[in-house]
Amino acid sequence: MSEPSGRLVAVMAASCALAVSALYYHQPLLAQMAASFGLTATHASAIATLTQLGYALGLLLIVPLADARQPRQLASVAIIANLVALLACAWAPSFAMLCAASFAVGMTAISAQLIIPTVAGAASAASRARVVGSLLGGLSSGLLLARTVGGLLGAKAGWQAVFLMAAVADLGLLWIVARQLPLNPNLGSIGYTHLLRSLATLLREEPVLRLCAASGFLMFAAFSALWASLASLLSQQPYSFGPATVGLLSLVALLGIFASPHIGALADRIGTQRTVMTGVSALVIGFSLVAFADHSLTALLAGMALLDLGNRAGLVANQARVYALRAEARSRLNTVFMSTYFLGGATGAALGSYGAHQAGWAGLAAVGGALAVAAGLLGALAPGAEGQRR
Repeated sequence: MSEPSGRLVAVMAASCALAVSALYYHQPLLAQMAASFGLTATHASAIATLTQLGYALGLLLIVPLADARQPRQLASVAIIANLVALLACAWAPSFAMLCAASFAVGMTAISAQLIIPTVAGAASAASRARVVGSLLGGLSSGLLLARTVGGLLGAKAGWQAVFLMAAVADLGLLWIVARQLPLNPNLGSIGYTHLLRSLATLLREEPVLRLCAASGFLMFAAFSALWASLASLLSQQPYSFGPATVGLLSLVALLGIFASPHIGALADRIGTQRTVMTGVSALVIGFSLVAFADHSLTALLAGMALLDLGNRAGLVANQARVYALRAEARSRLNTVFMSTYFLGGATGAALGSYGAHQAGWAGLAAVGGALAVAAGLLGALAPGAEGQRR
């Protein structure tokens, strides 16, 4: 596979945006979704947790196949299944069915994790972090698009309309991926059972993978703690914001989106270890500001921006490390890293919801800050991981 062109990277970044958006449309709508079934916003946090758990399972069971099957074909099938799951959410007759459909949405929204290792794996070592940064910038654009559009459309037409719109967006994604996702020339003839068993082997043999997976788990857990509880907390006094306003608040992530390619370039220049620790510092400072959110909207917005930048720095740097390990196993390496990453997201969503329920903004900040500090301790105690192998 030749070095990916700037045009291809841009198209695949846009595809990542569409692919990942299905995971986040619900976030500004949780209070509205719960109310439609006569439940409290606290109950709706189950939707966020189940979506993340489904995504982690999809990464674990589906993405490894891309080392033995063409990612283009796998992504196309996953997109079709995701479309069906989104329609099931829109037409769910009960909260239990909505939760089940949300799990299915998460499990099938994995096409971005087929796109990223395919394109990043074709990049040279000198440009890989930059390419990863560009693709993750697209991924983050999808997250922002989902939250903003989801909040605005949900306020006008109801949360069901948001899921119907997401299903239509999947049709566009399918058209792009089926035509333009590059073919992988490094496929092996490995059976599915062996592929899954080899995940444990990779984790055992690659200390860098273990470090990156643990770091990603903690950093994304911290980040997800905020977003799983944000809509619920902002719907209460002193703000009483609706889903449209919550969606608009996600525009603070624009800073992180524009910064993603620069974060990748920074990691190429100063090293991934330092970049991760910079991200951890941003998370700790961000949650220190979130603790004062009930007194200052400015503090909340500044905290949200820092949390986005911190999580993004960790993700770009850790994925660049992981993709540098084994060319023949990039999809499986990505599976181990990203499934752990989103298990962290599910854990953080549950812990953040508990902290917010117990002590509001201060409880949420305490949970997120503790997770960020744990990530910092891991980075400080671990040996340098630049190119480290067993």
